Amino acid sequence: MVSVSDILSAISDDRSLVLFNTIALASGDSSILISRLNLTRKQYYSRLSDLIKAGLVRRMNGKYFVTSFGKVVHKAQELIGMAVQYSSKLQAIDSVESPKFPAAELSKIIDTLISNSEIKEILVSRQRNNNIPAENEIAYNKELLVPATKRSSIQFNT
Repeated sequence: MVSVSDILSAISDDRSLVLFNTIALASGDSSILISRLNLTRKQYYSRLSDLIKAGLVRRMNGKYFVTSFGKVVHKAQELIGMAVQYSSKLQAIDSVESPKFPAAELSKIIDTLISNSEIKEILVSRQRNNNIPAENEIAYNKELLVPATKRSSIQFNT
């Protein structure tokens, strides 16, 4: 079974992420992808191997395609990219958010600053729950924790 950290590791560097996004947006043969991404063959196939092992990409008839799982991860990655674009506005929302701040006013601020409906829904739903994480969210987040002994054995290849 692939873990969340395996998925994030597979798309963690810029070139791997660009490769994943390129395959997700328009599947193509390897010679075109290698030249467009300015990668050596070794870099290309190493990154591609990580994407395949993570279950994000598969090969069919000499071309690479995003798996169903990869489509979900790609959509999540797009949402993260949108959040990055809104980071200063999200920080502004954080600066006024407090238990004493009126919820109706906070909703107005969110509505004014954020135009993306998915991000807006995330912020509004968290506000409704008074920032108390759901039980399934707590269980999911426990999977993300890596013990210190395991962290020290992780090797980073660039």
